[in-house]
Amino acid sequence: MAAPLLAFTFSLLALASTVHSHNITQILADNPEYSSFNSYLSQTKLADEINSRSTITLLVLNNGAMASLAGKHPLSVIKNALSLLVLLDYYDPQKLHKISEGTVLTTTLYQTTGNAPGNLGFVNITDLKGGKVGFGSAASGSKLDSSYTKSVKQIPYNISVLEIDAPIISPGLLTAPAPSAAVSNITGLLEKAGCKTFAGLLVSSGVLKTYESTLEKGLTVFAPSDEAFKDDDVPDLTKLTQAEVVSLLEYHALAEYKPKGSLKTNKNRISTLATNGAGKYDITTSTSGDEVVLHTGVAPSRVADTVLDATPVVIFTVDNVLLPAELFGNATSPAPAPAPVTAPTPSPAEGPSPTAASPPAPPTDESPESSPSDSPVGSADSKSAKSAAVVSSPSLFAALVTVFAVAVSVSL
Repeated sequence: MAAPLLAFTFSLLALASTVHSHNITQILADNPEYSSFNSYLSQTKLADEINSRSTITLLVLNNGAMASLAGKHPLSVIKNALSLLVLLDYYDPQKLHKISEGTVLTTTLYQTTGNAPGNLGFVNITDLKGGKVGFGSAASGSKLDSSYTKSVKQIPYNISVLEIDAPIISPGLLTAPAPSAAVSNITGLLEKAGCKTFAGLLVSSGVLKTYESTLEKGLTVFAPSDEAFKDDDVPDLTKLTQAEVVSLLEYHALAEYKPKGSLKTNKNRISTLATNGAGKYDITTSTSGDEVVLHTGVAPSRVADTVLDATPVVIFTVDNVLLPAELFGNATSPAPAPAPVTAPTPSPAEGPSPTAASPPAPPTDESPESSPSDSPVGSADSKSAKSAAVVSSPSLFAALVTVFAVAVSVSL
């Protein structure tokens, strides 16, 4: 009985080490004919989104087929076009030729962006028999303009990479206007998303100009909703100096393009616009399923919705105001206990004297190597309800090792 248990344990250990193990840029790097496609996956950050998902099929274009997209459209348009080639299901060559009733509509990454009205984010896959498989937009009247040519790589049933001979173009995909006009009106976007308080602070403090100065190189904004500013746990911002208000608002943005997929795969501390030599002002992230939680060292905040994702700018709403430890860390720490009084050493006859209780150690900010930990500003229950629980791979590995140890003891 111990032998099957040992085999099962080793299987679990192997599974734990392979889940989420694919790296699409490395896979495509072995095939120079996809160098252009691979480059755009990195530029648009789609590679991070692909790597963050456990089951996916990528329809890849060789350099010749990519020529119809590369350099001819804004990055935001190219990202949408490539997102339509990321299928949220596993298809290998065998499955393509065994499609029930010959045709299936499958969801793509483009459908999850909110930029695809109706069924424009779906792809029609049709088995044309004779070894041919056609692909096209699911929009009514669309043709099968693309065909399967060959298999590139499969890691069953995690990721499949298949080559097709032409892009799949849904109606209006390539003629969408450049997002420059929308991006230039950051406050309008924030107000429409229910972040009027945050937008007003950006204008009155002058920090809006700092945001706008980074637009071309990349900008990520975490905008608290109006309700977030009404939370009882938010300190009185009127008591901050002008410099502190500026730091707080700059703390809500990054001078880089970091969409949700990049946040989900992030493992390091992230510098914000407020990061400088005088203070860290950085954040860390954790994930639970598709959700991302930001950690400041004071309190966590969930990334709620995407207001705009137009490479190289992305704007999110967040559930809570981000409170940097550099400004608010002391406000949430308990008052220090009185210093312990050193009692004289008792004689053997007197017996031991009571020892003064040591004060609790002050809270420390989380390190990038450990699980993020925030000291809640208010009640622990209210904040823990807003935070996603995270089960890390090391925890799973430790549990499996324990099972293995038990199995060994039983076999002995």
